[in-house]
Amino acid sequence: MSIINYASREIQFKIVYYGPALCGKTTNLGYIHQRINPQNRGDLVSLATAADRTLFFDFLPLNAVVIKGFVTKFQLYTVPGQVIYNATRQLVLRSVDGVVFVADSQWEKMEENVESFKNLEDNLAKQNISLDEIPYVLQYNKRDLENVAPVNYLEYVLNNRKKRVQSFEVVSSTGQNVFASLNAVSQILLHKFSKQSDVPKIAPAPVAIPEEVPALQRQGATV
Repeated sequence: MSIINYASREIQFKIVYYGPALCGKTTNLGYIHQRINPQNRGDLVSLATAADRTLFFDFLPLNAVVIKGFVTKFQLYTVPGQVIYNATRQLVLRSVDGVVFVADSQWEKMEENVESFKNLEDNLAKQNISLDEIPYVLQYNKRDLENVAPVNYLEYVLNNRKKRVQSFEVVSSTGQNVFASLNAVSQILLHKFSKQSDVPKIAPAPVAIPEEVPALQRQGATV
């Protein structure tokens, strides 16, 4: 659920990167944090457990949407991938506005991908939230490796709901389509917020950063 800060005149949206262990969630956030102007983002905070960790930072997009005088700001989180930290996953998912589900494209990770996706659905249900009600996109990560499943198979096992969602072939280690997927989910949730609140319809701008705008446009980040 978005947070409205009247003192700073900001609307904060929470986006959670979800997926199995070692799928690339941390790499996603690290790449995004590195590429955003330091003046527009907070520190990258790591909440470490014995063998896993949760990352967090917030940022103000270059082309931030202004809604009735309030500037939109995003909080990005990852969840720990290991099953033993499911209580932490549930905590991180509280008041979530959008999700980027990061799947590992390697064949041997398919079972873990499916289990993690089902776990996401179950943990949302504990908050009385249906996965179909929340903005989310799919990342098929590690597409640069050799032993990867074809995209149509990943679509079959993960994007098989009645309402299909946007999916992206990603190489988080190089940044390929990392911002494209972030832009996509941010625009979906902003449109949803606009429709459900008493504000005019908005046309969200992409989550761009000065030094990479041309590259992002070439990658199709302005969706």
